[in-house]
Amino acid sequence: MTTAQHKIGSGFGARSTADDVLQGIDLSGKLAIVTGGYSGLGLETTRSLTKAGAHVVVPARRPAVAREALVDGVEVDELDLGDLDSVRAFAERFLASGRTLDIVINNAGIMACPETRVGPGWETQFATNHLGHFALVNRLWPAIEPGGARVVAVSSAGHHFSGIRWDDVHWQHGYDKWEAYGQAKTANVLFAVHLDRLGRDSGVRAFSLHPGGILTPLQRHLEKQEMVERGWIDENGTVLHPEAFKTPEQGAATQVWAATSPQLTGMGGVYCEDCDIAEPAPADGTRVGVCEHAIDPEQAARLWQLSAELTGVNAFA
Repeated sequence: MTTAQHKIGSGFGARSTADDVLQGIDLSGKLAIVTGGYSGLGLETTRSLTKAGAHVVVPARRPAVAREALVDGVEVDELDLGDLDSVRAFAERFLASGRTLDIVINNAGIMACPETRVGPGWETQFATNHLGHFALVNRLWPAIEPGGARVVAVSSAGHHFSGIRWDDVHWQHGYDKWEAYGQAKTANVLFAVHLDRLGRDSGVRAFSLHPGGILTPLQRHLEKQEMVERGWIDENGTVLHPEAFKTPEQGAATQVWAATSPQLTGMGGVYCEDCDIAEPAPADGTRVGVCEHAIDPEQAARLWQLSAELTGVNAFA
């Protein structure tokens, strides 16, 4: 299929930081929501957006912890993406404020957790990383559409691990934590593809991205021995190949770039990495670029319909 997945020569790269990509960009008067914006990459994203002048709302599963981590002036509210009632309640509170959004960054996520279920038996990674964000954006649509916001879905190179398992999206049979993570990250990409198609006539554009390899609290479900076996750290917890990992400041850069860069004006529905649009994944299986299964518009539309049926929410129905 033809694709817009080609580098544009942004001038930034893997070692660019969030502050680098915001040089010369004034976000004064802009309003952003960053889910999970109080830990790991989310914290650095919130910090950089705030430094550039934006007012940031951080919906957090642990509001008290978020308030301790964040500077004064960042607005904190309660949100559990694994609980659709919590998503609805947060969205209703926000919409009641009458404000218009300029940026939404779906940053919160979980990775490679043991088999757990939320709601009506949904697999937790798919439910939290994808369905919760799907419901959130659809419920916030009355605040997203008027300002022509950018919506950014934080995916991962983990989308290479699995496409959507259409016959068993909730892993009722043969759970594999890494493949389940891969499916959820593929869902993030497909969500951005279809949201961009639905929203572009209103000026709303959507992007997805791989932030890079960064050691953050995202790894909290991994035993130390597993990280040792993967060659990330040694038995003492020392990072073995620092050059293979980004700092949090570098890891936040691509999502900040996707959310703010004038280089992306008039574009959307693409997957980014290293502060540029990514190329299609090579045929040799190297986990760089974006897989065809994650940007297929037919699969994106199918996932949107399934997600609407599961969550009962669809701003475009």
